[in-house]
Amino acid sequence: MKRETRETSVEVQLGVEGNIETNDRVLDHLLVTLFHYMGKKASVRATYDLRHHLWEDVGITLGEELRSKLPEKFVRFGSAIMPMDEALVIVAVDISGRPYVSVELSYEEGETGFEKALVREFLWGLARSLRATIHVKTLSGINGHHVIEATFKGLGKALGEAIGESEKLESTKGLLEV
Repeated sequence: MKRETRETSVEVQLGVEGNIETNDRVLDHLLVTLFHYMGKKASVRATYDLRHHLWEDVGITLGEELRSKLPEKFVRFGSAIMPMDEALVIVAVDISGRPYVSVELSYEEGETGFEKALVREFLWGLARSLRATIHVKTLSGINGHHVIEATFKGLGKALGEAIGESEKLESTKGLLEV
């Protein structure tokens, strides 16, 4: 999946062996973590003007790629409770056709490059294009790196579960708006 704007150029491919090269070392680290815990091989390449645009557009492009690869019937829901040192984060995903994000990231000590606003932009981009509801809640955490990395680990686990194939349509309506 490719996305080209005046601000970014992003390419995301799932299911292929490749490198994660966004030219943002923090985002690269978090994407490697996300795909590992999702259980997916991936290639991501990007250029950008501002980090805000990069994180949002990588989220959008990843959501489009995930949506394009959904099986006809998929599990729909996924969740994870993810510890990392002093951090404990809950992540829940519902691929239902209704984009929504609730992000409660909290920590006492920031770390260069690990920014709540960028995580929020990534998650909103992902939710809009995947058409998913995503909830993230920090239960405990002191170090920003640990809280945000636990978030991406949990997101990987939750997405890996939600995109899995199901034997039935996971909707009492008989329809998913995906």
